[in-house]
Amino acid sequence: MKISARALNRATLGRQHLLNRVTLSVPDAVRSVVALQAQHAPSPYLALWNRIADFDPAELDTAFTTGAVVKATLMRITLHAVAAADYRPFRAAVHPTLYGSGLGSRFSDTGLTPADARELAAELLVFTKEPRSSADVQEWLAERVGAERKDGAWRGVLVYAPLHHVPTGGPWSYGARPSFVTAGAEAVPDGREVNVPALRQLVLRCLEGFGPASVADVAQFSLVGRTPIREVLRGLDGEVEELQGPDGTPLFDLPGALRPDADAVAPVRLMAMWDSTLLAYADRSRMIPPEYRKVVIRTNGDVLPTLLVDGYVAGVWRLVEGGVEVTAFRDLASGQWEEVAAEAGALGSLLAERDPRTYSRYHHWWAKLPAGDVRLFPTGCS
Repeated sequence: MKISARALNRATLGRQHLLNRVTLSVPDAVRSVVALQAQHAPSPYLALWNRIADFDPAELDTAFTTGAVVKATLMRITLHAVAAADYRPFRAAVHPTLYGSGLGSRFSDTGLTPADARELAAELLVFTKEPRSSADVQEWLAERVGAERKDGAWRGVLVYAPLHHVPTGGPWSYGARPSFVTAGAEAVPDGREVNVPALRQLVLRCLEGFGPASVADVAQFSLVGRTPIREVLRGLDGEVEELQGPDGTPLFDLPGALRPDADAVAPVRLMAMWDSTLLAYADRSRMIPPEYRKVVIRTNGDVLPTLLVDGYVAGVWRLVEGGVEVTAFRDLASGQWEEVAAEAGALGSLLAERDPRTYSRYHHWWAKLPAGDVRLFPTGCS
């Protein structure tokens, strides 16, 4: 069966609750979309606002403080918010990637070895049975490896050791200075051997939330090598079905998974920075027209807060004094602008109660945007 590019777009939108906001608890919503990229604290909140009807940010605060949703370094060596039950299998699946990244050149240049890292990580998990600030951990490391090797050891062990970020308060549960607590691992995994059962679970969950997907797409989502992913998919014969993408690329999906009609109406959305839908695919054209890719995904990895129109990136938005400023890269119909206005009003209300300067540190990118139709939607936040 061949599937069109537009049908793939609608599949992603449907499974990510971007065709219709859903009535789910925060932990259930997080689990249903697999993971929310969370290196900038506001983003999981805005991601859920786009997906949950009548979203109350206090519910995500509670999910973080109770541990129903946890924040940790996982897929793509990036901070994600995931349902608590998903953390261990996800972490085990991406361990080889984290191991290789954490114990790379910056760590080895200190003269420390993988055996040293394993010992340090095991001790760190004991030290972080109680929440510890980043300053606490760095001081602890300096006592063990010396001040001159502390920075290299810090970056390596922080990725290698299974740690959760601890909510520290503020408008988005996590401030600029992180604190850590052990994720409860009994031992630190050694080496880069693939945990096949864990990777199998991650692959299935990836297809559930982002399918249909190619081997390259799953590798992009997880940053796990294509070879082990391909082998896992071969082993799922009968549990997954193979489709043909618009260019002939083999795609995999779960039988009976949601695939809305290609003509399903896709409402306007104002997406969070680094929204997972923009980064989960090797083929970014599923959500981002090729001519806009380098505009919204900057060379340093910043992914701007985007405007979705008819399911595709059509511009960007930011908070400015007096409201939400939206820049459309192409002409929009009057009815589409009316939808933008409604979404901007709701977003402004959410942010006014939390942080009216959300994402302001990234405004420097606006000087590099192409010409567009720029409109300000007053919201009362400043």
